[in-house]
Amino acid sequence: MLTFPHDLSRRLTPGHPNWPGDAPFRVNAGARMAAGDTVNTGELCTSTHTGTHVDAPWHYNDTGARLDEVPLTLYLGRCQVLTVTGPLVEASVLGALPSALPPRLLLHSGEPAHWDVFPEDFVALSPAFVQAAAARGVRLLGTDAPSVDPLTSKTLDAHAACRDAGVFILEGLNLSGVPDGEYDLVCLPLPLVGVDGAPARAILLAAGSVPDALALSR
Repeated sequence: MLTFPHDLSRRLTPGHPNWPGDAPFRVNAGARMAAGDTVNTGELCTSTHTGTHVDAPWHYNDTGARLDEVPLTLYLGRCQVLTVTGPLVEASVLGALPSALPPRLLLHSGEPAHWDVFPEDFVALSPAFVQAAAARGVRLLGTDAPSVDPLTSKTLDAHAACRDAGVFILEGLNLSGVPDGEYDLVCLPLPLVGVDGAPARAILLAAGSVPDALALSR
């Protein structure tokens, strides 16, 4: 049984693996009190797609919205956690669910809570699944995988389907031990301006804890 708030964010430990070719995650030492400084500080260097993170549409669409143009309401409110299997999630997995879903759908594919190495074989999404989820009212798709598309994809079909359906993307969640069901999501990306995405702190609360911000904004 979960206790709330329940953290869905991947812990960013030294050496945390990033997407191949992305800037590695590191925190360099800054000021140190042991060296005579008045405070301790650090210098953070990483990709905008480190660990638990959101994709702004500009990440996969050169005319898409940048992160500061995405309403924060998308990341706050009712969500559904759903266990899925791969290698590709198809629309049929929605068959047993109601015709109208919460605006946020989080997909639990069985990724571990911590990655010692970057996963190369993970569950991705089919365009048909993205379209079917959008048709049921989903505006945000989250996954515990590092991407909605396979590692080797050059066409990024799931990203393109999200673009076409007006669905936003949250990747790299830690859904280990989370049962399927409805909850409230609070996901707060770093408030970076003009960028393609950002690491985020994501937590689950009991359903009904947070007014559905997306619904209230309509």
